[in-house]
Amino acid sequence: MTGALVLGGLALSGSLSSSDLQAHEFKKGDLMIDHPFARASIPDRPGAAYVTIKNMGGEDDRLVSASSPKAGRVELHTHIMENGVARMRKVEAIEVPAGGTAELKPGGDHIMLFKLDNALSEGETFPITLTFEKAGDVEVTVNVEAMGSGGMNHEGMKHESMKHGDDMKKTQ
Repeated sequence: MTGALVLGGLALSGSLSSSDLQAHEFKKGDLMIDHPFARASIPDRPGAAYVTIKNMGGEDDRLVSASSPKAGRVELHTHIMENGVARMRKVEAIEVPAGGTAELKPGGDHIMLFKLDNALSEGETFPITLTFEKAGDVEVTVNVEAMGSGGMNHEGMKHESMKHGDDMKKTQ
């Protein structure tokens, strides 16, 4: 009984969502979206979200945009190495090949979250709508994990070929 009360209290407090109590994957048509997550962020800095997209169909699709009420602007990005320096660049779409997988992960393709309404805090969740060329919109719940949980951190990353204005402090 105590365990059920703790889980119920956590769910009511927003620290534990229903997606924490079941598999954290979403399906639309031939697409399976697995484990959407972000890392806790620093105040007044952009954040990033990651997800694995499996296309179990026979036709290619493309992730063409994303949006979230958590961020004032959301962009699809990739990392490139230029003269030994990792840089991020905005991309128009991320390919999801038929029978294949697109893995959005630290150090690779990812979803940038600019003008956050507040810093991402470990344990919180928020929605992102992923828009695919063929499958359309899929709303997923993003779990925010610890800041240092593996992969790269965007702190020293150079964001090229775009203007960030006041929503990002330059580290160059």
